[in-house]
Amino acid sequence: MPYTPPQPLRRLTVLGAGSWGTALASVLGRNGHDVRLWARRPALAERITATSRNDDYLADVDLPGGLIATSDLNAALTGTEAVLMVTPSATLRAMCQAIKPHLPEAVPIALACKGVERRSGYLLSEVVSEELPGHPVGAVSGPTFARETALDHPTAATVAFPFSYRDRLAPEKSPAARLALSLSGGGFRPYVSDDLVGVEVGGAVKNVIAIACGMMSGAGFAENTRAALITRGIDEMKLLAQALGGRRETVTGLSGAGDLTLTCSSTTSRNMSLGYQLGQGTPRPSCFEGRSVVVEGEVNAVSVTDLAHRIGVPMPICETVNAVLHKGADLQEAFNALWTRPIEAEPYALDLSLAHPSPDLPLQFGVN
Repeated sequence: MPYTPPQPLRRLTVLGAGSWGTALASVLGRNGHDVRLWARRPALAERITATSRNDDYLADVDLPGGLIATSDLNAALTGTEAVLMVTPSATLRAMCQAIKPHLPEAVPIALACKGVERRSGYLLSEVVSEELPGHPVGAVSGPTFARETALDHPTAATVAFPFSYRDRLAPEKSPAARLALSLSGGGFRPYVSDDLVGVEVGGAVKNVIAIACGMMSGAGFAENTRAALITRGIDEMKLLAQALGGRRETVTGLSGAGDLTLTCSSTTSRNMSLGYQLGQGTPRPSCFEGRSVVVEGEVNAVSVTDLAHRIGVPMPICETVNAVLHKGADLQEAFNALWTRPIEAEPYALDLSLAHPSPDLPLQFGVN
């Protein structure tokens, strides 16, 4: 048989018209694909189609012409060749159930949301596979602020799907490669991975670590503290990824260290912003000026630590964030306890644990 080069997917559906869903739809639209952007609210869908703007989330970004938004799932999904799901992790299972009657057979589904399901402890790809069997399931993840992506700033991300035997014989024709081809263009540069577990773990844990960085930055600490939390946070990612069957080296890539570094660097991140406000002493109900804002790390602080406890993986930074957010722990006391844990070796091959010599000498909050 003559060789046929791989082709991008031409018709794609993005489910979720928030900032990140709109940015991904914009990337695909700029690349010349037929894109349907599903919005939960009919009025928002009508405005996006009429004005080529999403004034609710990316008000200053012109969207490519031809991008069509709709609130009708059947219209969004009919004839699609791939689906990108950008709904909040807490509503993912319900969303899968809603789209099932409209979904073409065997089309790939890529998750652009991040987290661990709270009750089951499932990675989000496991939720989709359980609800929508017969569909390849992957993820798109990386250091990607939505507005910069929509404005076509140079941006890189990872597209990850498990590889079947057939995919390994012709990796360039795998679902991951074809979706990467579809996303490639302008400033957007995707990379392909077969380690979906490692990519998903990085995406779920980084939001919790970002809240920790925000808490300590809001409390007046600076770059030393943030660098320490990022580095040890990556270690927590590696331990969890490896325990779940992922690869440690994946966590050092775009979907792990890259995404974590970005999220912990700016209050543009809702996770960092929430932590920063809490670190300044703002009560949780008053954060974001009292508006109801979904912060994925707040949800996943519970699900990630529950999963870690279940499989015996130590994640002290995530546990500290969970204690402050959900167990009524005092922020200063919780971080003092984190900093005065027993002294450990950084290479785990060196088995060492020393009692901290001054656990009663607290961190100096409020003097910086």
